[in-house]
Amino acid sequence: MANLFLHYAFDLWMSREYPGVPFERYADDAIGHCRSEAEARDLCRALEARFAECGLRLHPEKTKIVYCKDANRSGAYPDQSFDFLGYSFRPRMANNRHGERFVSFSPAVSKKAGKRIQHTVRRWRLYRRSDLELVEIAKWVRPVLTGWVRYHGRFYPSKLQEELRAIDAYIVRWATRKYKRFRGHTLAVWEWLRSLKRRNPGLFAHWVAGSTVG
Repeated sequence: MANLFLHYAFDLWMSREYPGVPFERYADDAIGHCRSEAEARDLCRALEARFAECGLRLHPEKTKIVYCKDANRSGAYPDQSFDFLGYSFRPRMANNRHGERFVSFSPAVSKKAGKRIQHTVRRWRLYRRSDLELVEIAKWVRPVLTGWVRYHGRFYPSKLQEELRAIDAYIVRWATRKYKRFRGHTLAVWEWLRSLKRRNPGLFAHWVAGSTVG
């Protein structure tokens, strides 16, 4: 219903009234790309009026003007980040093609999405599945892991790797429970895991993604 209603109330209206402002919308979340603060403020006022006409109102907390700070836009503004579709867009350090560091306004997996990922990983209770071989565990979690890597790892994959580190820790706990020779030898288990990742980096989807991160 949101898509149908907002297609009329927002999409068509934006195309007609603000053809020079590109925008994206998913359900009831939308972003408009303005060229100046003045244009952004004018759009906010116009949207408030437009939504009132349609019996709607802008979300008082989520609606804001964000300054997309980067190497070419070095000004100061109170809001310099926003979340959209599981990504956080904000200033981040990046490397150009010459290997030089610069500030880029770019996306990475959001904190909210990261918490959902960690919650799902905890619910798997991998360390308790000593009835399974590691290959079976990898096959079990592969569809979900692959989805995370392909979606959230598309931009700034090192940030996603931070959220997925817990999986390796659970694998270490699993190995300690499954193999008697590893009990009481945590460092040895981690060395075994590092060796396994080198020999078979494709076993878990996040290992493959991690091997390409600079």
